[in-house]
Amino acid sequence: MAEPGSSDLDRIVTMLGLRLDEARSLLDEVTSRWRGDAMRVGEGSKRRAQEIARELGLVTRDEWDELELRVAQVEHRLRLLEGPADTDRL
Repeated sequence: MAEPGSSDLDRIVTMLGLRLDEARSLLDEVTSRWRGDAMRVGEGSKRRAQEIARELGLVTRDEWDELELRVAQVEHRLRLLEGPADTDRL
């Protein structure tokens, strides 16, 4: 049994004068372009949201994570500088 709508697809392909492999290639190209456009829109939206957050004085998750890492590194270095003699006094 034929797939639902397959006769409609066959008629459209025939009307356009395309071979099935040409139609598939065209469809693949169109969907690939659509995905690329969707990704660019998503990236642009993310970038704009980050700009707005920065204008409002907010930090992004990446900036916060980087700050946490730097603070942890400074704390670690301070503990190394304090040394074992300093910890005995606590």
